[in-house]
This record gives sequence, structure tokens and C-alpha cells, in this order.
Amino acid sequence: MELISVTPTTLTEFKDSVIIKLKYRDNNGDLGDQSPDAHSLQVKDSRLQNPDTYHVKPLAPISEKDIVIEGELSVKLNSLFLLGTGNSEVTTLTIKLKDRAGNWSNEVVSSPITINK
Repeated sequence: MELISVTPTTLTEFKDSVIIKLKYRDNNGDLGDQSPDAHSLQVKDSRLQNPDTYHVKPLAPISEKDIVIEGELSVKLNSLFLLGTGNSEVTTLTIKLKDRAGNWSNEVVSSPITINK
């Protein structure tokens, strides 16, 4: 997996959404899941101990086995917010994908993101 972009890199808390664009390639086509309860995308804010997880719809037909797929995935995160009492904080996002077999992709890390009050 490759990180294409994370925008914006400077935002206002509770106002601006973050868009993550990823490039993926999977040799057996099992990225994403039909069940909305299956969370296969992990995004970890460097300011927090635990990551947030998100559902990704299947990126290839479930009926297809061992099909090579590649493309771009766009993820919209709700607005980030300040954790402390200051006027500004800087964070990075570490992102990875899990396939239906339970294998995790490599991790990619965003450039620093500045969150303002």
C-alpha cells in the first residue's frame, strides 16, 4: 500500500474533514468485506494510544478468487480535534489495511497535520 495524499495538512478542529488517498495492490483480491461490522482499515492518530478502525466495502467481487486488483481508495475522516487545552496540535496518521484472510498491509504514515482551534 502507498499513501498518495492526506489533505488538508492544516485544519480547524470540528470543521474540516480529512481525506486520505491510498494506492493499493492485492494479489488475491480479498480486500474489503461485505459485513459492515468487519473493520479492515486502521488509522492511528499519533496522539492516541489506540487506533480507530473503519469498514471497507469489497474492492473486488467476493465470488472472484485469486484475482489481482489495484487501484485507489479514498477515505473521509470526520474532523480531528484538539486533545489538550492549547490552540494548536500536530499529529500524524499511521494507516494500514487488512484483507479477509487477516493479513495486514504495510503501514504508511502521513506528513504532519496541524489542528487549530
